[in-house]
Amino acid sequence: MSRLIGTGASEPGKDRFSDDPLAWAAERSVHHSSYPAARIAAERELSVSVCLPARECADTVGEIVGALVELRRAGAIDEIVVVDACSEDGTADVAERAGATVFAETELLPSYGPVLGKGDAMWRALSVLEGELICFLDADTEGFSAHFASGLLGPLVCEPGVSFVKAHYRRPLAAGDATVRTGGGRVNHLTARPALALFYPQLAQVRQPLAGEVAATRELLERVPFMTGYGVETAMLIDVWRTVGLEGMAQVDLEEHLNRHQPLSALEPMAATVLATIARRLEQEGRLTGPPHAGAPVERPPMAGVPVA
Repeated sequence: MSRLIGTGASEPGKDRFSDDPLAWAAERSVHHSSYPAARIAAERELSVSVCLPARECADTVGEIVGALVELRRAGAIDEIVVVDACSEDGTADVAERAGATVFAETELLPSYGPVLGKGDAMWRALSVLEGELICFLDADTEGFSAHFASGLLGPLVCEPGVSFVKAHYRRPLAAGDATVRTGGGRVNHLTARPALALFYPQLAQVRQPLAGEVAATRELLERVPFMTGYGVETAMLIDVWRTVGLEGMAQVDLEEHLNRHQPLSALEPMAATVLATIARRLEQEGRLTGPPHAGAPVERPPMAGVPVA
């Protein structure tokens, strides 16, 4: 039987927000409107790659890539890459025609075997992305706007000391003929946030731990492991906090996010994966004892130590 030792997370080192996550939320929670594309283009000194892991996203990926191409023309970003999960709906062709460089996820680091979901695709993408700053976006976002990318990049480019940026937003949920304005993100609100607030209280003010949209320095992303599948966002948040502390993190309000919602039957395994990922980190810290938890996804090592051809 497993036994939990304490609930307060061991800290990664003191910074000015270590004992006051509310102060971090007040200072490091920003709005995308502060970072228009023109500002990013004028102030950035590092190269930028935007990457979209994609699976059966032909209906949305073209519009997204098109908006990113405009950002590239404006000088805000340099590279647009789609990593396609062998989609059967023509996602790769649509993305390439729209202006992205496309890789099949199976051709990236094939020595690691089959690709195990989104987190694995993100990790493998690091082997081909060229930018010093990297922004990951969802490829199934409906009504995409370029501010998703510029907003995420803004704190990295414009705010001293920030090396990791997490998105948050409203997620409307369709319920029959009605739409609940803030009803989406159910696993985020009912599992991820409460569990992190309990076991990692320093992260309690992160509004959307499971948001798939993040931006970070390449140097940071290459220092942390990547959990495969649905565990990637939770593990990355914990690992980044342990690496750079709240001082190096920010969150940006992207307003509204529309994308496909999972049926209720799919949410239980997603929630189980989130909890298993947190349990894995607690075990590694010595705060959860007993037999190793078997439910966490496979974990890929930090890319900095992986030979890349």
